[in-house]
Amino acid sequence: MAKDPYRYFRIEARELLQGLSQGILELEKGEASVQVIGRLLRCAHTLKGAARVIKQLEIAKLAHAMEDALTPYREPTTPIPHECIDELLRIGDAIAAQISSLDIPLESRPENLSRTIVDEPLETVRVEIGELDNLFEGISEVGMELSTLQSDLDEMEKARLLAKLLNEQMSKRRSAGLDGLKMMLTKIQPLTEDILTSLGQLQRNLTTHLDQAERELTQVRVETNRLRLVPASELFVDLERAVRDAARSLQKRVELKTFGGETRINAHVLGEVRSALLHAVRNSVDHGIEAESERRAAAKPPVGTVALSVERRGNRAAFICKDDGRGIDVGAVRLVAVRRNLISPAEAASLGLEDAIRLILKEGVTTMGQVSEVSGRGIGLDVVQDVVRRLKGIVALSSEPGQGTTLELCVPVSLSSLPALMTDVEGSAVCLPLDAVRGSLHLVDSGIARSAENNSIVYEGRLVPFIPLARLLGRESSRGHSHWSAVLIQAESDVVALGVDRLLGITDVVVRPLPSWIAADPIVAGAALDRKGHPQLVLDPTAVMVAARARPGGVVETTVSRPPVLIIDDSLTTRMLEQSILESAGYQVELAISGEEGIAKARSCKYGLFVVDIEMPGIDGFEFLRQTQSDPELRDIPSILVTSRSSAEDQLRGKELGARGYIVKSEFEQGFLLRTLRDLIG
Repeated sequence: MAKDPYRYFRIEARELLQGLSQGILELEKGEASVQVIGRLLRCAHTLKGAARVIKQLEIAKLAHAMEDALTPYREPTTPIPHECIDELLRIGDAIAAQISSLDIPLESRPENLSRTIVDEPLETVRVEIGELDNLFEGISEVGMELSTLQSDLDEMEKARLLAKLLNEQMSKRRSAGLDGLKMMLTKIQPLTEDILTSLGQLQRNLTTHLDQAERELTQVRVETNRLRLVPASELFVDLERAVRDAARSLQKRVELKTFGGETRINAHVLGEVRSALLHAVRNSVDHGIEAESERRAAAKPPVGTVALSVERRGNRAAFICKDDGRGIDVGAVRLVAVRRNLISPAEAASLGLEDAIRLILKEGVTTMGQVSEVSGRGIGLDVVQDVVRRLKGIVALSSEPGQGTTLELCVPVSLSSLPALMTDVEGSAVCLPLDAVRGSLHLVDSGIARSAENNSIVYEGRLVPFIPLARLLGRESSRGHSHWSAVLIQAESDVVALGVDRLLGITDVVVRPLPSWIAADPIVAGAALDRKGHPQLVLDPTAVMVAARARPGGVVETTVSRPPVLIIDDSLTTRMLEQSILESAGYQVELAISGEEGIAKARSCKYGLFVVDIEMPGIDGFEFLRQTQSDPELRDIPSILVTSRSSAEDQLRGKELGARGYIVKSEFEQGFLLRTLRDLIG
């Protein structure tokens, strides 16, 4: 392969061009023009010289033209006209196009190279000397540990020679008599002791030095990963330029404010996010920020503001783009949605802000009346959604009428290295990204509510779908499960419980893409290698959630026709929880909020079972039992008491009054409730 003659020039030129673009935008805002012009002249002069060295005379000519354009304004008394700013930016775009053309073989370069700097990929990373020092120090430490291991190899050679000598002694004495055997043992014993001593010392040394080498290598990996992260501020100049150009095109005055530029993110992630943010800020200028006259009429500052904040949230980074414009026009969204046949006129009448946001995000609805260079076809948010899908991120949109709109993108900081929970699934290690893990718990099989549609468990007071992870991976279980380790995975607002055999611990994994010839399940994001080089699957939480929704989680049970269950409890939370558990298990359920209502319903309808609380105002659970047991038509219907009262006296009283089951709320376990129901009514 031929050497790339422009490799280092491209790196230097793009850095210089970044500085030129930033400085020109500062000039337009009137910030310290004398100092800025001096900096711009130095950048342009350096770029001109570097271009001449590699015979790129067109770039040198453009850099010289930038010098000529800046020179008349070196004096502080000379203002810089807008026409000059436009010309400087035009020259910068032309330089960017020429630099881009250096990536393309000469014979295949297009005639029109009007590619601007904002389209350039993030392919280089600036490294601080201190970071390189840390990396070098770690590598040096590993080198010293490996040198020490060399001396341990000498000790191993000594043990090998002793073992060889021992073997020779034994070979010579095989035919010896008893006296010879005693003599042999006398000579061999010191040799065996020396071998044991050498091997013991060798084991200790190897353990110590290998542990230290492993720690140092882990630190080297951490430092190397950090070198792949670049500050989010690398995007800010491009975004400011995009806001400036969009505002000029629409004859608006808009300012971009940026925060959190020191947040470091993987360069590939940042490159993907850049295209989404460019569309986001342009949409803010086009759709959100009002014309100056409209802003004055609304008592707003004449200059609109788009604020971009970058925040680190664990292993993810959030990009929050907020404008102070008019907000989402729900009425306009209604009209466009009806015109595109996305909703009916009747549905449009009740369309609220949340529904409008859903249409904008999912259907690409745009309220612009005409197509412009800035936006107008609803493509901007399509690009945002596409980027979010590729990065396995999350997008959210919110708005306040008259106050503005906020778009939030939340994406992984790095796509290659991430902390993960390692699990055992049918003897194979499977990794789940840790930032998607909501929690874990130990389950007995009877604690799983099964139905024809799905299986579920109760977690934090709500029913959560349960599915064995082996089933999602297309594997049949090789053994029965009397208990499970369940991992709660969250993607957006949904939670699912995955059944695994064991939890193996938390580790950092480097995710590698699978070879193209492997037909992997969509839930597999890639693979990581363990210490021995064995592959471990790494799953995509969002795809896992989609697959879990589409696939029934449990064994299908045959349902039979049976009378409904009546739940009588004055606590809304208890009623809803019990109703969810029983309905998920295939039972029909009706509710009563008092003992009086329970008695009335019991006498008006045929029920299969009563689930009754004890402590209720008016007719309590004990009185309910007394009345139903004294009624010839109700006495054969079984009752279960579910109560917070746990004393032996209360349990005895309930049994004496005819209760067929007694469950204390503090010890509530859904599996026991379902087993009790099955024993009583099937």
